[in-house]
This record gives sequence, structure tokens and C-alpha cells, in this order.
Amino acid sequence: MKLALGTAQFGMPYGITNQTGQLSEVQAADVLSLAYAQGVSVLDTAMAYGDAESRLGHSGIQNFQVVTKLSQVPLVLPAAITDAGAWAKVQFAASLKRLGLSCVYGLLLHRPGDLLGEHGKALLRALQELQDQGLVEKLGVSVYSPTELEPLLKLAQWDLVQAPLNLIDRRLQTSGWLQRLKDSGVEVHTRSAFLQGLLLTHSSALPPQFSDWLDLWRVWDQWQLTTGCSALGASLAYPLSLPEVDRVVVGVEGSEQLLGILAALRAPVPQGWPHIASDDGKLINPSQWVGPLESNSSQIGLLT
Repeated sequence: MKLALGTAQFGMPYGITNQTGQLSEVQAADVLSLAYAQGVSVLDTAMAYGDAESRLGHSGIQNFQVVTKLSQVPLVLPAAITDAGAWAKVQFAASLKRLGLSCVYGLLLHRPGDLLGEHGKALLRALQELQDQGLVEKLGVSVYSPTELEPLLKLAQWDLVQAPLNLIDRRLQTSGWLQRLKDSGVEVHTRSAFLQGLLLTHSSALPPQFSDWLDLWRVWDQWQLTTGCSALGASLAYPLSLPEVDRVVVGVEGSEQLLGILAALRAPVPQGWPHIASDDGKLINPSQWVGPLESNSSQIGLLT
């Protein structure tokens, strides 16, 4: 099973098209139970996802491989902390406690640019020490653009990289980085298969701040009518069809949505993809979204 379950919705009302808000504890437990029963073995979470880690720990996730993400290093470290490495170890220990785990499958940097600044050496050393101690199986980075990868891969041999990839944002593939990562033995997890639900939205219901791309959505709608392929099915099929992709992270607002996703996996794979790819950061990067989300754009950027 190449699907991994994203858990941002466990800790906060995540997603531009989210109509139901944060999952309740009962809903979260039901989703986890269904996911495990259907062969989903990887959970993706983060320290920045509200109380998602605590919710997961309360539900019991020892049967899953868990990937979590370290938050951005604060501009001013606490007085009792000597360096960013010590801060990272404190943060990770707290994360393990919330998750109810003794170790995790993966630990990613949510803001890997921290490695290129003044705290970089101490931070990298701390991460490697956590791995040497057996607390982390795979170290990696979560990036927003393939352009971030070159300097990061010069610093260390990463085990895991997570990046956005969907029918609109195909940069990871078209840039050649997807193949390059696979050739280097890096495990690749992709996220944003639905672009926070936008790819599942008909052009007539597109949020007003995306009106500049209305023609693109009309092409998308027409392709679905012509091929008979659903938005959900095609959005999943694209990243899942790529052999270089190890896991496709998807989030859900409840068990019903997860069942829909699992059913869509059984649909026929289309012969070709719609011509809706874009490199426009104002569309493909949620941290640049404006309009109703403007006041919360920095938080959205952390979550994608």
C-alpha cells in the first residue's frame, strides 16, 4: 500500500475546502482503525499540527510507522538551551512522549532552511545523534520546492524527502529531481495530491481568490467529462503511478472520505494526464495563497 495517512486534520481544521473542521477523538480513532485494517502502515504528522501528536498517542499507534516533523528553530532560543541541537533534542523528546512511542520511522525538518543558517551544524549533529541512538530510523527534509534540494543534499545523505506533487504541481517530476532522488536511494513521500482539496473542486465552486486560474479548472472539468475519470481517481492515480514515489500522503476529514479514497484506488488508471500543470507559486504554494486565508498563510505553509 503506497498510501500514507496525513494527520493535520487530527490536530486542527486543515484544508482550504475543509467543511467539517478538526476531527473529534472518536472520528480520529475510527480513521486510524480503518486505515490499519486496509493496509495503510505509515502515518505522517508534525509538531506544528496542533494537538495531532497527542491525539495519535491517545489512540495508540504502535502498529504504524510514524513520520513526524521538527518545527522551525525559534529566532530566540530559550535561556536554558545552549544551542539549536539541544533545542531539537528537547522538542523531539516531547514529541515522542506525545506520540506514546519509543522511536519513530522518520524525522523530517519542517523548515530545512534552518540547516543553512547559523544553527545548521548544531542542528544536523543533533539529528544524526538521534539516529545513532536508534530513536529515528530515517532522517529527512520536507520541502516546498525542488529548488531547495540542491544545497540540502550537499550537507548530508538524507534517507527520506517529502515534497508536493500533484496534477497541477508536477515540478518534482519535471525537474528531474524525482528520478535523481530515487537513483540516490532516497525514500520519496509526496503530499498535496489534492492541493488541499482544490483539485476535487468543480470550477463553478472554486474559491474566489483562485479566479485567475478559472480557465485551467474548466480544462480539468472537461477532461473528467471526456475521460469519465473522477477528480479523486485521477488525482490519486498520478502520483501513485510513478514508480519513484514510495508513499503518497493523503489527509481525510473522516472514515467516509478514507473509504472513498480506497475505492478510487480500484478505478482504471487513465491513459494520459490533463494539461493543467502550472509553475505559478501563487497557485501551487499554499503559503502564497491570499484572500480569506491571507491572515493564516504562514500557518498553512507550515502544514503543507
